[in-house]
Amino acid sequence: MEKAYVIWRAFQDRFLAPAAAFLLIGCTLIALFEVVRRYAFGLSFEWQQDFVTFATLSGVSLYYGIAQRHGSHLNVTILTDSLDTVGPRAKRVAEVVRLVALVFSFLFMLFVLWWGLPEVQDSLKYESRTESLAFPMWPFLVVLLAGFAFMAVTMFFQIYRQVHKLLGRSVLDEPGEAAGGLGH
Repeated sequence: MEKAYVIWRAFQDRFLAPAAAFLLIGCTLIALFEVVRRYAFGLSFEWQQDFVTFATLSGVSLYYGIAQRHGSHLNVTILTDSLDTVGPRAKRVAEVVRLVALVFSFLFMLFVLWWGLPEVQDSLKYESRTESLAFPMWPFLVVLLAGFAFMAVTMFFQIYRQVHKLLGRSVLDEPGEAAGGLGH
């Protein structure tokens, strides 16, 4: 499992993060180009807004799993953080609560994927398009589902890690955690 986690982290760091960055930088440059075209020359592409919107959302979607791995997403931790400060038994309860939340989130992601697949199929079948009609919707929906799948894989590794932590074993260490948790 350690080797699989190392491979997963490498995939995220070497492929997903640069792909997301490329999309976000690309759509930002196109948006800036369009601002200049619109206000300096009075011209604008009809498809530009759709492209920027869907490329931005695709870039963010590809980053879901990485944000989950680093804990750099929206996260409500008031209960677990409070329990961590009370004492050893309360800290263990906080770890169990974290595990339950991870399992719930993982199952939710699996349901999202399950229900999302027919959306992609319908988008292909009915040839759904963006508002400008310039782009088909299915590529965006595939990237969105891929982002959710990447997040689910990350959650799987986190569940594995959390179970082992509750059993008193240290597994799937994140680089930089030993140096004070500054791994991201």
